[in-house]
Amino acid sequence: MEANTIRKAFVAERILKMARERCNSGTPVVGVYRLTMKKDSDNFRQSSIHDVMEQIRENGVAMVIYEPYLERDTYFGCRVVRNLEEFNRISTVIIANRYAEELKDCNDKLYTRDLFRRD
Repeated sequence: MEANTIRKAFVAERILKMARERCNSGTPVVGVYRLTMKKDSDNFRQSSIHDVMEQIRENGVAMVIYEPYLERDTYFGCRVVRNLEEFNRISTVIIANRYAEELKDCNDKLYTRDLFRRD
């Protein structure tokens, strides 16, 4: 349990550092690509990304979410973007639990734990 908490804090700090380094002016925007933990899932209520998101928001960094299963305009205090091109354009850094081919144009700003892209 403590190891999970430490790991989430480490991930949040790495994302914050990457966002700040990539943002030349203004406030960085961290994009969350999908909230689900598993590929082709629509269950994101218990996802560990929530804890990482909370730590990022506590540092005053704006966040947006791309999640096609969400029918509302905000979730967890973040704006939901349904257009992938807009999401990619406005995100300084994109967090993806799993790599997706539709993110191939954003490799330079992608933070994922899916190092080998095997899901």
